Amino acid sequence: MEHLRNFFLPIHRDGWRFVLPLAVATVVLWWLWAPLGWICFVLTVWCVYFFRDPPRVTPIRAGLLISPADGVVQLIEPAPPPPELEMGPDPRTRISIFLNLFDVHVNRVPADGKVVKLAYRAGKFFHAGLDKASEENERQAVRLELPDGREIAFVQIAGLVARRIVCDLDEGQAVRAGERYGMIRFGSRCDIYLDDEMVPLVAVGQRAVGGETVIADLAANEPARSGEMR
Repeated sequence: MEHLRNFFLPIHRDGWRFVLPLAVATVVLWWLWAPLGWICFVLTVWCVYFFRDPPRVTPIRAGLLISPADGVVQLIEPAPPPPELEMGPDPRTRISIFLNLFDVHVNRVPADGKVVKLAYRAGKFFHAGLDKASEENERQAVRLELPDGREIAFVQIAGLVARRIVCDLDEGQAVRAGERYGMIRFGSRCDIYLDDEMVPLVAVGQRAVGGETVIADLAANEPARSGEMR
């Protein structure tokens, strides 16, 4: 029962343009020839699953940075933010989260703050799991000013199959941690660039939950974490 409840969650509004035509096609094709109807039915069910938009419980203490996406933490390494955000060339700690086709693809704001700059850059469509995807793939980047004046950046990156990045933010907009702000379809990657004083609280290989997993804490005073499969 729990699995069915998790499956039939609310659907992100961007998904209805796929779900409704497929549902209509399923009825028509089933009437014309049942095998085609079954194929279309499976595609409809898969779209409902892909565009699911589950509620999340977001930790709200000041200083917490929350994962912007569901997926596996693939890389934690120093890298300069996207140049189009005009945050300077100095490397920052970058956390890269890879989303596969079965992950929730709704993206969430990682912290309270104000959107200082939005920047879209057209690019290639390499597999989102490759290191070069952050630099060369199509992306939508956001520069966010935190309440204490520090700044972070988070980036939606298209992947091999993804051909559409949706970002609903506006420059100057005030946002809260955990708020939905867009999605990427189908299969993708999210990067987040930390402030210099922030230490990651996740490890490579760890699965993050968008809107829930704490990936950094301004109040933390500990070394970077490592992880191992057990």
